[in-house]
Amino acid sequence: MRPEVLYPLFKPIDTLKGVGPRLKPALQRLVGDHVVDLLWHLPSNVVDRRHQCQVADAEHGQMCTITVRINQHVKPPTRNRPYRVVCTDDSGTLVLTFFHAHTDYLTKTLPEGELRVVSGMVEHYNNEVQMTHPDHMVKVEDLDSVLRLEPVYPLTHGVSQKVLAKAIHGALDQTTNLPDWHDKSLLAKQSWKPWRESLLHAHTPTETTDLAPDALSRERLAYDELLANQLALGLVRRGMRKAKGHPTQGDGSLRQHVVDALPFALTGSQTTALSEIITDMESDLRMLRLLQGDVGSGKTVVALLTMLAAIEAGGQAVLMAPTEILARQHLKTIELLAEAAGVEVSILTGREKGKNRDRILAGLKSGDTKIAIGTHALFQDDVAFAGLRIAVIDEQHRFGVHQRLELAAKGTAVDVLVMTATPIPRTLMLTAYGDMDVSRLLEKPAGRQPVDTRVFPSSKLGSIAEGIGRKLDAGARVYWVCPLVEESEKLDLAAAEDRFEDLKKMFGERVGLVHGRMKGKDKDAVMADFKEGKIDILVATTVIEVGVDVPEATVMVIEHAERFGLAQLHQLRGRIGRGSDASSCLLVYQSPLGDVAKKRLEIMRETEDGFVIAEEDLKLRGAGELLGTRQSGLPEFRMADLEAHKDLLSTATNDAKVILEMDADLQTERGQALRTLLYLFERDAAIKYLRSG
Repeated sequence: MRPEVLYPLFKPIDTLKGVGPRLKPALQRLVGDHVVDLLWHLPSNVVDRRHQCQVADAEHGQMCTITVRINQHVKPPTRNRPYRVVCTDDSGTLVLTFFHAHTDYLTKTLPEGELRVVSGMVEHYNNEVQMTHPDHMVKVEDLDSVLRLEPVYPLTHGVSQKVLAKAIHGALDQTTNLPDWHDKSLLAKQSWKPWRESLLHAHTPTETTDLAPDALSRERLAYDELLANQLALGLVRRGMRKAKGHPTQGDGSLRQHVVDALPFALTGSQTTALSEIITDMESDLRMLRLLQGDVGSGKTVVALLTMLAAIEAGGQAVLMAPTEILARQHLKTIELLAEAAGVEVSILTGREKGKNRDRILAGLKSGDTKIAIGTHALFQDDVAFAGLRIAVIDEQHRFGVHQRLELAAKGTAVDVLVMTATPIPRTLMLTAYGDMDVSRLLEKPAGRQPVDTRVFPSSKLGSIAEGIGRKLDAGARVYWVCPLVEESEKLDLAAAEDRFEDLKKMFGERVGLVHGRMKGKDKDAVMADFKEGKIDILVATTVIEVGVDVPEATVMVIEHAERFGLAQLHQLRGRIGRGSDASSCLLVYQSPLGDVAKKRLEIMRETEDGFVIAEEDLKLRGAGELLGTRQSGLPEFRMADLEAHKDLLSTATNDAKVILEMDADLQTERGQALRTLLYLFERDAAIKYLRSG
């Protein structure tokens, strides 16, 4: 159970004073559902209100705090003119202007004849010194509350600085001093203050340098977050390891049939990875291994040979993919090869219904079906296996850790192999997959062609379409990927449909369209037509990012390439260059191009190495965005910046190891404080391992 001391922080956000039904949805969008989420929302800038001046010295465009006497309120003659309040000091006259003014509020806040402190941006307009909508209007005795560095927070539509600052102060008031979870010698070495003091300081910067990632208060908070993550991963790994594995030893016969049936020899990397995996499976510890390989490096074949090792030992295997397109793509590749070994494969997605589904479930339960491939549908309660030995999970970052565990729970001490085609930089490897051993596939299978990548402004779309026509006449097939419009499927769809209509006018029935809102069957039908050559141009949203394999496709056009992250551009480009013909990728951008987008497109032009691309992407975008949305299974850091806090991450990784060696069940005084840390950062899943272990 969560410690009582944290109860106030995990109350709903609308339990704070001033957060009503209108503000709540916007705040939830910005930070999250609980009071604690406001604590992690740190200021990104400051306004310096320490500069006091007299009216005569106030320069245009300067932020000033001025003490004035309120002389006169002047109501506007018409509604579209501002309400004016005339004020003076010994040096001159200052006019405060307000649009759409609330007269009662202003006469009460700025009573004629009294002194008031106003703070805001000074403007010189029509030979007057003016301040439009001052940020602060207070009594003289409250001057000190204004003369400070004022934090500026990232905002969203419907939330103002004033309202957000009030909510954050309300959240800070709910905090209390907590027993420190860090080693005293580390705190002394780093000169870090206690948790609550660091948090308060991060929200009330006294110098602009307090906003930097290496400011002591920010470093301390980042380290808290990193340690919580690394400790949680360590506990999950330990929990997985604690459950004894089944030593899985096959005789290699089924694998040999498949290797003989392959049209190519395995690469050196594939052979090495297989040997590492088989060694894990043969030991009496459970396997938890990540197979990392760039697009087209041959992960599916390694996965199949791994699953066959489990089947040789009398078990069953399951492969889970994040989308139906990808699951069916795996089925196509695996079914053909599994046939050579005489092994039956079934697919289970949301689309399998009625008698067909019952038949598949019966095959898995009896053990007649040896390999199941599917989507989230594999998690459902009525899916049971006779003897599940290995679970292979593809594109792990689309699933959370808990989903990985749910699938493994379909058998006893199930070995887990996770695959990803998204190259992950070393720093992210530690935070996301620190609980796993890693195998990497570094070569591409023989016969893969390099892709010629070029960059064009959108003004060249007409000539690109003409060039495509010439390619089609030469027998090419083309992917045309439409812009990614953030968080709006409707706009994604509209863009794809418009482009589809344009291309249809030029190329007639040779053009097809596929997008995320289509039914699975309709999507598959269009994909099949493209694969079989019934259509030559496939207009698509990013649903084709993973798992589509059409070796005849040699051209890819990506519109609004500047809106995509590097990892995603790399995934998309990986759909071509899969056959023996030369391929080209055309990245089309909308001018003007920002510096980051420009750098991104340059990197795509310079290299096809996914690992180089991933490292560059981390530098350009930071970890939070690296693999797309918040829904990814990756931890989302609120205060730690993986590029700036690389060294802290290494320290946290080592610290977590030492903690688990010395106090595996977190029972000591520090151990109890570390439990609080895990709950504070909502790493509750790891606590379950303590309780169950």
